[in-house]
Amino acid sequence: MAEIAIIGGTGLSELDALEITHREVVATPYGEPSGPVTHGRLFGTEVVFMARHGHGHTIPPHQVNYRANIWALRNVGIRRVLSIAAVGGIRKDMHPGGVAIPDQIIDYTWGRQHTFYEGELRAVTHIDFTQPYCPELRQRLIKAADEAGIDVTRDGTYATTQGPRLESAAEIDKLEKDGADLVGMTGMPEAALARELGISYACCAVIANHAAGRGATDIHADIEAHLKSALDKAREIMGALLRQAN
Repeated sequence: MAEIAIIGGTGLSELDALEITHREVVATPYGEPSGPVTHGRLFGTEVVFMARHGHGHTIPPHQVNYRANIWALRNVGIRRVLSIAAVGGIRKDMHPGGVAIPDQIIDYTWGRQHTFYEGELRAVTHIDFTQPYCPELRQRLIKAADEAGIDVTRDGTYATTQGPRLESAAEIDKLEKDGADLVGMTGMPEAALARELGISYACCAVIANHAAGRGATDIHADIEAHLKSALDKAREIMGALLRQAN
């Protein structure tokens, strides 16, 4: 049984190298997940894959059913989740085409279903979110990057914005003042929901573009030019990570 799942974001709605064994439709108390849970083998390791935005990238970030996705993965036995997320680079060393392994997160989203702990409860629960990403899984990702010969940024604070629009330059200025190094739209509540269910969670952030006001070119042109190369690096890191388990 697979214990690790990969959640693919923008540009990664499927894994070409995945040897699919079966797809499983999981009913959850929180509605429908983004799609079926795909079981298979990747680089010799049993894994589960889920496309965050659905097949064909049809679900915008603010409408992803994060609770259903995380609950479905936990229900099929997943204990560790690797999130692949496309982001914009704010900090000067967060270059498009690169990869970062963030260690902190700031949540600017609103109106999303952020917790499993609501409704009729036996007791109020406050998870410890001091370290939002699993330190052990982060270190394994960094080691995997080293083994794959991929230069990654080994820290960073991920600012999660609501979307689906991209940010204004003034908003990015504010995020930078708040301490953000990267900006994306899917980091929360996914990370917190995984923590609530006891799942080790880490993010491999693929830097697709300069954040608004930080680059000399159009953001969409940036993404077109750099997303694929960043995803290729993430795939190599995934491969090295999964080979560690064999």
